[in-house]
Amino acid sequence: MERQSADNLPVLIGGGQAVQRDCDPAESSGPLELMAKAAREAAGDSGVGEAVFEGIDTVAVVHVLSCDYHDPVSPLAHELGIHPRSAIYSYIGGDTPQALVNALARRIAAGEVGAALLVGAEALNSLRKGHRQGSQVPWVGDRNDGDAKPERFGDSRLGSNDLEMRHGLQLPIHIYPLFENALRAHYGRDIAEHQRALGWLCENLAAQAAGNPFSWFKEPRTSEEIASASEANRYVGFPYTKLMNAMMTVDQGAAVIMTSAARARAMGVDESRLVYVAGAESAYDHWWVSERADYHSSPAARTIFEHVLESAGVSVEQLSFLDLYSCFPSAVQILRDSLGIDAGDDRPLTVTGGLAYHGGAGNNYSMHAIATMISKLRDNPGSYGLVSAMGWYLTKHAVGLYSSEQARPVFTEGRAIQESLDSLARPVVIEEPRGNCVVETYTVMHDREGAPEKGIVIGRLQSGERFVANTVDDRALLEELETRDPIGREAVVTTHNGAGLVSFD
Repeated sequence: MERQSADNLPVLIGGGQAVQRDCDPAESSGPLELMAKAAREAAGDSGVGEAVFEGIDTVAVVHVLSCDYHDPVSPLAHELGIHPRSAIYSYIGGDTPQALVNALARRIAAGEVGAALLVGAEALNSLRKGHRQGSQVPWVGDRNDGDAKPERFGDSRLGSNDLEMRHGLQLPIHIYPLFENALRAHYGRDIAEHQRALGWLCENLAAQAAGNPFSWFKEPRTSEEIASASEANRYVGFPYTKLMNAMMTVDQGAAVIMTSAARARAMGVDESRLVYVAGAESAYDHWWVSERADYHSSPAARTIFEHVLESAGVSVEQLSFLDLYSCFPSAVQILRDSLGIDAGDDRPLTVTGGLAYHGGAGNNYSMHAIATMISKLRDNPGSYGLVSAMGWYLTKHAVGLYSSEQARPVFTEGRAIQESLDSLARPVVIEEPRGNCVVETYTVMHDREGAPEKGIVIGRLQSGERFVANTVDDRALLEELETRDPIGREAVVTTHNGAGLVSFD
């Protein structure tokens, strides 16, 4: 491991964001237009303007959900007048904005990339409104797509296996509540006490969003409003109310421009605008949720946090600004705990407001966090900021450490870190469980009217084997699980038509 020379230190020179609210779907801008707007904002933020595009040789686009692109890079580059020799389009994953920064920082430091534009956008709100109104959304169609075959970046594996999907564990709203209820047991709280803590946590996230001009929701929220289930704020997956869930149906775009310190100066970028990549690492936990050692921690997050901070010689106390991935409250808490930050620490855990209040533009939320972090660090010379991004279900992790002053990161292959994580013990998962068992964690899913409709349980047989199951179809039981904590309780599991069923005496 060698520290980089001063000339090839990777730096961010510009960040830009775009938001489109209250727009007629028939007149809306699509993802490519929002990307172009964010990219032009990033160019302006560099202090050089669009002349900076002349030096860009790599364009990387984060996977888009609101339009089925094969090649979004070619039309975007054409619109911006960029002639890249390298085009990258990522696979699905909320970790990819930060993971792209990490990968391209290594390529810049090695001299393989001169300057790169990293960008992503979604127009899911306009798409949904268009479908509801029966109006044509002008940007949907192959005419927005290119014919080239960009390099695909990231991991293309699905987030859930067959066993998990058979029991309803196939979307974030089904899975993150499992982590949350496990956290409650880990913290030793009762249901009411933990719900109050969630309200306080989310109130602080919403307060950051309220002061962010690019947030989707601008109004602050009180902890009681967020934590209390009501007709307007129904439970989705217990204990999460609607106001605790990531908001995906937004029209937002964000971009950053990266290069080396020497090339930035040659481009005419003022020294005061450089934000250094002081550390970067990516890793993943055991891929399947059913194989995690527990549901209140992330070995991968803890390991890469420790590695990046130790390599940079920076302590947790020196982090002035944070953006911990915040699709759901459990993610924020597990990442906070992995960093070793006390729950009572008064530092905001986000610079943007988080996915529930700032808005979670598909896979691209963390690009907004990085763009915002650039401004925070420029305004506070000598400070450090950390961005943590995440994909699937606390599965894929990427962390970036940033500084407004010159920093010389240590870049490693990362293979040794991943091999050590892969070697960690994992439970034996049985597909047809039968017998006495103990509940490890659970959630109760609700319909759109707020009524409980399905219980999901992860537990252990007396032999120690792990299983995934649903509860028996009993409305009274589902309601009881929201007032009487079943974690640690004994139960009985059977298997019927390939699915586990849990019942309680």
